[in-house]
Parts: sequence; structure tokens; C-alpha cells
Amino acid sequence: MKNGFVRVACGTPKLKLANCEYNAEQTIEMIKAADKEQVSLLILPELGITGYTCGDLFNQETLLRSSIDALGKILDATKGTEIITAVGVPVGVYGRLYNCAAVIQNGKILGIVPKTNIPNYGEFYEKRHFSPAKKKIEYLTVCGQKDVPFGPGIVFECEDIRSFRFGIELCEDLWVPESPSLDMCAAGATIIGNLSASNEIVGKDEYRRQLVAAQSAKLICGYIYADAGEGESTSDLVFCSHNFIAENGVILNDDRFDGGLTMTEIDVEKLEYDRRRTQMYFEHGAGEHLFVPFNITVRDIDLTRYYAPNPFIPENDTERDKRCNDIVRIASLGLKRRMEHTWCKKAVIGLSGGLDSTLAALIIRNTLDMMGRPHEDMLAITMPCYGTTARTKDNAVILAEELGAEIRTIDIQASVDLHLKDIDHDDSLQNNAYENAQARERTQILMDVANDVGGMVIGTGDLSELALGWCTYNGDHMSMYGVNGSIPKTLIRYVVDYIAREELKKGNQKLGECLLDILGTPVSPELLPASEGEIVQKTEDIIGPYELHDFFLYYVMRWGFSPLKVYRLACYALKGRYDPETIAKWIKVFYKRFFTQQFKRNCLPDGPKIGSVALSPRGDWRMPSDADRAIWDKELEQI
Repeated sequence: MKNGFVRVACGTPKLKLANCEYNAEQTIEMIKAADKEQVSLLILPELGITGYTCGDLFNQETLLRSSIDALGKILDATKGTEIITAVGVPVGVYGRLYNCAAVIQNGKILGIVPKTNIPNYGEFYEKRHFSPAKKKIEYLTVCGQKDVPFGPGIVFECEDIRSFRFGIELCEDLWVPESPSLDMCAAGATIIGNLSASNEIVGKDEYRRQLVAAQSAKLICGYIYADAGEGESTSDLVFCSHNFIAENGVILNDDRFDGGLTMTEIDVEKLEYDRRRTQMYFEHGAGEHLFVPFNITVRDIDLTRYYAPNPFIPENDTERDKRCNDIVRIASLGLKRRMEHTWCKKAVIGLSGGLDSTLAALIIRNTLDMMGRPHEDMLAITMPCYGTTARTKDNAVILAEELGAEIRTIDIQASVDLHLKDIDHDDSLQNNAYENAQARERTQILMDVANDVGGMVIGTGDLSELALGWCTYNGDHMSMYGVNGSIPKTLIRYVVDYIAREELKKGNQKLGECLLDILGTPVSPELLPASEGEIVQKTEDIIGPYELHDFFLYYVMRWGFSPLKVYRLACYALKGRYDPETIAKWIKVFYKRFFTQQFKRNCLPDGPKIGSVALSPRGDWRMPSDADRAIWDKELEQI
């Protein structure tokens, strides 16, 4: 439960209708099994102690008395355990009967939550037996325990894990337009448990998933859904134990028909971060709520939920291809608007034969197609110098030719030689000045040519480079519009690969093969002389693997995680690809560069936001260039 992870579960014990003693025994067994798995919060089905389908037996005093006795038996069996369980039980109060969830821990009833919305349509006739919850909180004596809170909207809050607060609703409460969970989450609940008895018909399972996923997304919460199953009456209905857990729009674990424990971890820190970030969430009035405290031991648990090793990249092939297509279209729409607004005659781009400039050129081509303009309105300039290899230069030329662009080759070596001589630079010293002189000369040429032809320079730098500051200030850092600025390096590879495959399908063999060769070329700024025609300056050897940096970037930027939490997730998600020592080395590089290079991001050119993570100083990321990273470094020292 460190780092905000709370292990939760839902399950469906087997039952015998109206046999409360048997049902209590099955419930106890499931609680013990969940406790053995270090579950902190367990949600069980609606009216699980009696069975949901008892019908008019709910009017029998014998059944109601037996159900409270069974609850007492469960309480006795859970003494000495910390697991919190929500158990479904009917509770009679002042001549009315309520369909309730009893929230228990360590032999104590923390609170009883009655169902607010009572269905009375189709196959449901609950109003025949149950009353809807009153708005006020009352205090009852139940199973010999006095002053037990009874009412809707109770928020149970953990005193040991700051972000762990949960509320309870029952079945129909979820399906109505204004669910009780809305107010509970506005009051601070990060997890909602739902005790349900939703019968199964064809197609209902998918609707149920959509409903829970949407509710968890709308409320930025975790949602645990426990469904009735084996043992319920099948006179007219079938219940299938559809148990599943969602977090902020994503189904984390899903089980149907089996009825056993469905477990995962909900990240309550992550949920709280997103709520703080959006703020509009709390515009909804939370109303009056009773907060019931509880305690739980904070311990480290092994994660069981899945984390993608490449969080920016969809793992499903169809979804990934759609994402790649959308990226090109969104970026093209942004560039189209900018070119139209500025009466731009030419889109000027420096083509290096590398991934970033290749994607930018493909976006320009798509933009020109949208505008109904000829591809010659793209002016592609190659500018070879000390480190340029034949492979990258040839690919740049082939790419420009196949895209139908106007091509110019401007060798900048003589210009750079003269510039270095002007500043009295030692020819043998291949330092930052030596490298950056080339990058700035290229940018100067692009800017001047753009002025000359009535065009604009299209920037090629990507999100990963901006995060690390891996760009030359006022060199490749600068342009008149940057189309790649919110696309991470790992995702760019897939976009170019997608376009390559599409070109090959169309029969554009030469272009497709050129794109595939560019994909196979090591990422390099090519600012140091080549060795025997091969690239010697490989970016990932210098600053670390982009796969790691993009993982760090996603969880630092999108979720605000601490260094220790990001490191833990990286070791978990990328196990088998990188050892912990390698991850530790490069995460320290990431934080150092991220903080020291903010000055480059604070003066970025315009460019379209394409994904959920962006670094525009005018939009998603406003950070002082001189922020002190001492508290982050202190945490990194623990790795």
C-alpha cells in the first residue's frame, strides 16, 4: 500500500437462499481468502447474507432476525483482522426495511449504508419490500454495537493513507442520473464500492462495463463492482457473478461467471493528482457527509495490475494504427491553419534523414493534400556537414523526391569552418561550440531561405527531446511552427512505421523502403565526424534509452508521481528489458536534465498539442527555469 496503492477485491460467495447461517460461513471464507491476499477493501454482493431473490420472504421476521444473527457471526470471525468488508444485509429500522451494506472491520461495524434508489420496473420489484434511504444520518444499535452510523453518503476515511477514502452505493444507485457516488466523490471519496444484484441477459455485461468505466472516469475514482451469482433463484432470472474493478475509465480486472475473488490495486494517489489538476471537479456541491475514520497498517505489496512498458503506445495493433493516423491528421490540421493564416507560400524543412524530420515532412505532405496544394510547396533542404553519413543524406534526398518536394542541398561545412575560425575555436576541440555551430548554421539557413521564398520553417523537435533539453538553443530548438512538439520519440517510430506500411500497400515501394531504412538508422544529431562512413554519435548512448525516458516522462508529467514511485513502476513494467541499476542511472539523468533545461521550453515556438502530455509554456507546463530540484534529488538518493 506504499506509493498510494490500495489492494481491493470483489467476489461472490456461493449462497443458499434464505439460509443466512450458510451464507455467513461462505462470506467468512471469502473474507479470510481476501485477507490472506493482503486485500484492504473487499466488496461483496447486494443482500448477500440472505440472497437477493428471497421475494416476500423479506417480510418474514425469522429471515430478518437470522440475517442480523449471521452478520454478528461474521463480525466475530473477523476480529483481529484489518480487512474492511462491505456485506449486503436487510436492516429493519422503525417499521421500515432497508436494503443495506454493512461496512465492517475487525469485528466492528463502521457504518451501514442503505440503498437510495429502489427499482420497481421490469424484473425488479424492490419497492414491494424496501424503502429508499432517508437523507439524514441516524445512529442504531446493531449486533449489540451502539451508535452505529446509518444513512447514505457516509465517507469512510483511512487515517494512515491520506488518499484512501471510500463510499458505498448499491446496484440501482449507479444506474440513475444522479448517483450517490457523485456527492461522495465530491466530498473526497477516491473509491466507490457497489454491492449489486444485476441479472444477466445477452449484451448487458458490456453495458455494465461501459457504465462503470464511464462513472469512474467522470468521478475520477476507483470503482469496485460486486455482483450476485450462484445460489440466487433462477425461476425467472440468472445472475452471473460479474465482478470487476475500474479506475478512472479503465477496467483493471474483470471476471464473469466464476464468482471467486477479483483483485487488483487502485492507485489513490493518482486519482487525487488528477482531481487537483482538473479542479472543476469540485464545482459540484458535496452536500453534508459523515466521515467515519478507520486505521490500516501501511505495508509494501507486490503489484498485480498491468502497466504498459510503453505508456504512450497502444498495444492493440488496430488501435495503434488508428492512433498513428489521428496524430498525422491532428498535426496536419494545426499546420494547415497556420499556413493559411500567414499566407505561407512554402513549408520549409531541414531534412536530415532521421526520424523527426521524416515525420515532419510526412505531416507537411498531408497538410498540402488537405489544402489542395502541390507537393512542390514543400521546400526540403539537406545541409551536410562533419557528421553526415551517406546513408542519412541519401535517405533525405530519396524521401524528398518521393514526397514530390522541391529539394536543395546546401553543404554547410565551409560556413561552419569560417564561423569557428571567426571565434578563434581550436579545430581539434570537438566540444559544444563545435557541435552547436552546425545546428545554429542550419537554422539560420532555414530561416533565411524561408524569408526569401515567403515561407515558414517547420520545426522537427519532438516531446522527448524537449523534456531532456536535447536540442541546441536557437538551433534545432527554434522554428516558426513545431509539428512534433508533443509527440514522444517512442511513438514517432510507430507513426513512421505505420505510414511506411501504408505506402507499401499503395505500391509506393521506394518511399516505403526508404521509411523503413530511416527507422533502422540509429538516432543521432550527426554533429561529430563519422567513422568509416558510420554514425559514431548515438543519442541513446549519451543520454539513455528513449524507451526509459518516455516512461519517466509519462508518469512524471501526466500523473505527478514521485521519483521513487516512477522508479518502482519502471522496474515493474520494464522488468526483463532493463535491470534496476540501469533504470536508476537514467532516471537520475532524466530529472537532472528536466530541471536544468526548462529555459529552452519556456521559449518554444507554437505547435499543436496532440497527446495528453505536452510541454508548451503557454498551455500544459508552466515552470520557472530556475526551480531547485533538491527535494527530488533527495528522494533519488534513496534509489
